[in-house]
Amino acid sequence: MTTSIHITALDGVVNVNSLFTFAVFVGLAWNPRDPNNSLILDQTCTPDSRVMEDMISFHIYSFSAFLFSSLVALGLKQAIRLSGPTWTTSAAGGDHDSFASFLGQVNKGMVRVGMLVSGVGSVVGCVFLMLALINVVQIKLGTLSCASGSGHSAAAIVPLVILVPVALLIYVSIVLYAFLRS
Repeated sequence: MTTSIHITALDGVVNVNSLFTFAVFVGLAWNPRDPNNSLILDQTCTPDSRVMEDMISFHIYSFSAFLFSSLVALGLKQAIRLSGPTWTTSAAGGDHDSFASFLGQVNKGMVRVGMLVSGVGSVVGCVFLMLALINVVQIKLGTLSCASGSGHSAAAIVPLVILVPVALLIYVSIVLYAFLRS
């Protein structure tokens, strides 16, 4: 039972990381009907090249963290499946699953640490993706420090910097609870 829960949790990590990785690539490639790649009306609000460089860097860091997390989760899942249940034959001739033998083959401590490391990778990826999106907003709507254009930029960024950290706090709390309880 516990091992199937671990495998399901690892599948969830890989699926979510895949969605975020897709979002990274869409964020780098998306340019809806905007040949200048911005919606800035006041040219004094145009960000410098450092903001654009940071956006690309944060996208790459995010991708790397999600890939790391997914590879750790897939490796754990594969290790759990490879050390899968051994089938024994009972005296009556019927096959049954020797669950006790299966649990003895899985190093529960390594699974817990691996799941924790995978969760940390996902959190780091989300933080870098949020930072990249903040830079996307500045590129599209104007820098946050610009007096005339910052209202739209701030309005776009405020929900991002509130909702993402709250969601990450909930995620980390649940992962730590599961880590301490398993």
